[in-house]
Amino acid sequence: MYDRKELESIRERERRWNQERVKEWLKKRPERAESFRTLSGIEVKRLYTPLDIEDLDYSEDIGFPGEYPFTRGIHATMYRGRLWTFRQFSGFGTAEETNERFKYLLAHGETGLSVAFDYPTLYGYDTDHPMAKGEFGKCGVAVSSLEDMEILFKDIPVDKITTSMTINGPAAIIWAMYIAAAEKRGIPKEKLGGTIQNDILKEYIAQKSYIFPPEPSMRLIVDTIEYGMKYVPKWNTISISGYHIREAGATAVQELAFTLADGFEYVKAAISRGLDIDKFAPRLSFFFNAHNNFFEEIAKFRAARRLWARGMKELGAKKERSLWMRFHTQTAGCSLTAQQPEINVIRVTLQALAAVLGGTQSLHTNSLDEALALPSEKAVRIALRTQQIIAYESGVTDTVDPLGGSYYVEWLTERMEEEAQRYFDRIEELGGVIPAIEKGFFQREIAESAYRYQQEVERGERVIVGVNRYVMDEEIDIPILRVDEEGERRQIERLRRLKERRDSSKVRESLSRLKRAAEGDENLMPYILDCVKSYATLGETTDVLREVFGVYKEPIIF
Repeated sequence: MYDRKELESIRERERRWNQERVKEWLKKRPERAESFRTLSGIEVKRLYTPLDIEDLDYSEDIGFPGEYPFTRGIHATMYRGRLWTFRQFSGFGTAEETNERFKYLLAHGETGLSVAFDYPTLYGYDTDHPMAKGEFGKCGVAVSSLEDMEILFKDIPVDKITTSMTINGPAAIIWAMYIAAAEKRGIPKEKLGGTIQNDILKEYIAQKSYIFPPEPSMRLIVDTIEYGMKYVPKWNTISISGYHIREAGATAVQELAFTLADGFEYVKAAISRGLDIDKFAPRLSFFFNAHNNFFEEIAKFRAARRLWARGMKELGAKKERSLWMRFHTQTAGCSLTAQQPEINVIRVTLQALAAVLGGTQSLHTNSLDEALALPSEKAVRIALRTQQIIAYESGVTDTVDPLGGSYYVEWLTERMEEEAQRYFDRIEELGGVIPAIEKGFFQREIAESAYRYQQEVERGERVIVGVNRYVMDEEIDIPILRVDEEGERRQIERLRRLKERRDSSKVRESLSRLKRAAEGDENLMPYILDCVKSYATLGETTDVLREVFGVYKEPIIF
């Protein structure tokens, strides 16, 4: 990008600057550390100049917003035309309580819903199952039947607002409930917009809320991709998630590499089914974490777009829309501290700003109290207002990719891409994503990086304000949300009444048809829809698939 003569001049001036200016200055004021590194361990130089990006080709590596390779954003005008979707991940207790929280957030300016489900729901258990005891509504809303889904979205204009649902193992069933609930209100599925996470590979890698073994799980995911492509064209049938990989202890580089490797694996699985890449690829979406190292996070997002566009071209995508990486971002829950919880607002602000400067399409900002409990109304309102202040008061949305061209950011973007490519090569050597999971590669890499990080914190090499420096001995004085203990009893009673009044023969017939289809190779979405419309519960429907597919048990790896 630069004239060779000019580069030589800069190289000579940099040499003189180091020998004269810096050397003398260091005698007076030594630097704070021998070396500075990002959270991924990438060493950061004292200064970046055109010399650090002299091999970059502007058109091929950076380009213009809305043009390949989309380093600077997937839309030509980005936030000058439309802001990102303001979401807050919400769900606790009963469907009624969460419905109230949805309405509260929409009234305060949220522009898209994001649903958290409790752990029994994530594992495909009804609230009355013994495995669900004590877990009701603790980390999300309990949904056991179509009736719960109807209550959850009562009076919510689901044809006018998008809904993201963080569900994986039983994603096809929960999605079917959402579709059926909308259709009961006269809203056709063609008008529904939103996302189901539906990313099972990262469950085996990091979060561990899997149900079935990899092969049938992948079948279910491709079933949803195929069904959505044909009948629910506005729906993102998968949100390929790096967020949970990062929360488990991965570095930014690992999050980037492992997430994209999973994404390419899903694309290959859909192609193997015979699906046209240019028909399903536009509805693939991603979900990333925004952590504390400001510039590394921005570079990660920029590198992700470039890597995805290049990789999709190699897999045969022809249409430009198929090369877009559209992603949601959530600020880093694992960075929040129970100590001095109010200062989490500052962490979240910086993380959200990094996501915006990185070009996110959707954003959730964590609440200040989430290291202690589910967020209170006041805390979640402050988190939402954080996004709104960035959007309307900061000025960062006035121009596209304002950090584009920064010597440091462009160098770091390139470095992140190179490091991710090294991981791709290692995964390929192991036989691909699923064999690498079975060999414990991802799990071991994440465990090792989490251990290194914790050691750095404990040794004081990495400062966490309020935890290992600037510690205060004070009582925490913020309101804490508590889940209504009576909610579980009411939920179980509602489930009992539902089972009494539904048509039991219809339920049995629909579940029997699903079982036969699961034993064959048909797309299971129509059969799952029939089940939920007959008011078969989440647990009953999942149990049929458990019977056919079996249950995954993670191998013990040392």
